[in-house]
Amino acid sequence: MNFQEAVKEYQANPTKENLAKQTTALTGEMTLDEKIYMIAGHGVWPTIKDYIKTQRYYNVHALPAGGCKRLGVPPVLFTDGPRGVVMGKSTCFPVSMLRASAFDTDLEYRIGKAIAAEAIAQGANFFGGVCINLVRNPRWGRTQESYGEDPHVLGEFGVALTKSVQEEGMIACPKHYALNSIEDLRFYVNVECDNRTLHEVYLPHFKKCVEAGALSVMGAYNRYDEFHCCGNKKLLADILRDEWGFDGFVMSDFVWGVRDTEQSLRAGLDIEMMVTLKYTKRKIKKLLKNGKVHQGHIDRAVKNILGVLIRLLPKMQPRSMQVVGCPEHKALALEAAEKGMVLLKNDGLLPLAKDTAVMVTGPYADVENVGDHGSSRVYDPHVVTPFGGIKRVFSQASLTDGEVAVVCVGSNSKKEGEYFLSTKYSLEQKPKDAGGDRASLRLEPDEVDLIKRLKAEGKKVVVVLYSGCAIITEDWKQYADAIIMNYYSGCEGGTALANLLCGNRNFSGHLPFTVALREEDYPPIIGIGQKPYEITYGYYHGYTLFDKEEKEVEYPFGFGLSYTDFAISNVEVESVATDVKVKAMIKNTGKVDGADVVQVYVGSKGAKDGADRPVKLLKGFQRVELQAGESKTVEISIPKDDLRFWTPGGWILDDAYTVYVGDDSKKAMSCKVDVTM
Repeated sequence: MNFQEAVKEYQANPTKENLAKQTTALTGEMTLDEKIYMIAGHGVWPTIKDYIKTQRYYNVHALPAGGCKRLGVPPVLFTDGPRGVVMGKSTCFPVSMLRASAFDTDLEYRIGKAIAAEAIAQGANFFGGVCINLVRNPRWGRTQESYGEDPHVLGEFGVALTKSVQEEGMIACPKHYALNSIEDLRFYVNVECDNRTLHEVYLPHFKKCVEAGALSVMGAYNRYDEFHCCGNKKLLADILRDEWGFDGFVMSDFVWGVRDTEQSLRAGLDIEMMVTLKYTKRKIKKLLKNGKVHQGHIDRAVKNILGVLIRLLPKMQPRSMQVVGCPEHKALALEAAEKGMVLLKNDGLLPLAKDTAVMVTGPYADVENVGDHGSSRVYDPHVVTPFGGIKRVFSQASLTDGEVAVVCVGSNSKKEGEYFLSTKYSLEQKPKDAGGDRASLRLEPDEVDLIKRLKAEGKKVVVVLYSGCAIITEDWKQYADAIIMNYYSGCEGGTALANLLCGNRNFSGHLPFTVALREEDYPPIIGIGQKPYEITYGYYHGYTLFDKEEKEVEYPFGFGLSYTDFAISNVEVESVATDVKVKAMIKNTGKVDGADVVQVYVGSKGAKDGADRPVKLLKGFQRVELQAGESKTVEISIPKDDLRFWTPGGWILDDAYTVYVGDDSKKAMSCKVDVTM
């Protein structure tokens, strides 16, 4: 039997039982050396020729793992993400955090389709860009790759991206499993949390992706309960496979993901990526000889990989290179940027007339600043800067003068992102501009001085913020007439900014995180050198923490302004067999068309088990497009399973809940309806 014969046999009878039969038969045809080759990564760093040609050190071509030429088994061919395909000259979409701000899972689904097409055209069959790690502190260096602080949002967007990619025959990979919310110490830190926190806060979004059919998962670098995640039996076997029923394969994070060959094989880690350091023939054969692992561990991993390849790869259709960076994908990147940028403040200045004299200034006024330069970097050759976009729309645009100043400030790849340097020194000795976790959530002093100076000169000031997540605005917001959360807005970011500034498009983005008044209001994040590299993740973070502590915030979770106004009324809540159904009327009460995000939060009215409960948790949302004066009825169904709480004896529903509806987490508190289960 070879791979094509196994595929044909499975397609004739696509059942779970037959898949097991085919993978068992195909595994039985392999030699031990071929099996070991199947579970190892075979990527290489670029050749000198490749580096000179591309100026890249990573993922120049699809990175291979596994494969068996003799039996026709194709390798896994990896490309990274999540803001687009890392290989070639691919379309640079806005970062995930901006896309989450659109609260539009259909848009994310379409972006996934585009990414899959560009990946397939360039020879990949695996997309490692479904990053759904939770943001517990905005200083985390890779916030831009995630969808925010809320498990429900992470799950919904992770599912949308996973489904869209796998429908094209590509393997989608939710990552980094699990509890990965610190960058500087990612190789060392041990995370502790109780089981309730683990299951209710840090795992629900991974579970949703598994239930939606994700066929791979990437383990994280960090430790949980003293075991590295890529060798953690509780995470990989007990929860992922036994509790959730995951039937795909688990891949390690790259190079330093696997620390102990025996531990990882026994725990259920199927592929070591991207090069073979621990899953080598020598190490594995020695373990087999000594009885530390047995043949079943190797066969299990091979079968898991084969099962994914047999089911998914035959769905893949060839794509032309013409799809890479095509006009349709550029238009999609523009749509995402326009929908996801968030208007935080507007003292009546915006929108601007197109003949306004506009000065574009600040460190990012006319430079490409599309995000991290680590594994998620996309090399799009055509990026529109803020000035590049504004000068196309405004007849009097300049980099040196104007009656309105558009000030582009915030962060870049040197201040936040993936972190690669040694961690064997103190936080104070961390090199400047090394990326990783942000040193501060505040603007640089010279950026604040620039904002103040321009205001003192009598100019109207629009502050455009670059960052993956929250920036504290309390110390300078009074000097700004308008504030825009720009994030890293992709190849068409400058075009989107110009369209929003002039009113060609209306702001409709809402924050998928909370902006605090003070940095110390967030849970602590440990830095380099703070031994023994331990941290406890608490049950509360983000808006749940601010609700519990009754702390004021600068901008609540879900916040976002528009050039129009909206009103939510006539809220009705009904408990039916398996769902809680929420109905509400939303009206555009202003004079221009726009879009709002209806958000449904649910809080328990009393815990059956006597445990503490959050005031409220987001359980549903819907983006709604409305013409001026138009009203629509929104209906959101919440599965009752999503309202359960974890206990040592199992998941439970409480007897009664309160449903809150609004267009941010603070406004929702004023519109509430009780419901009995």
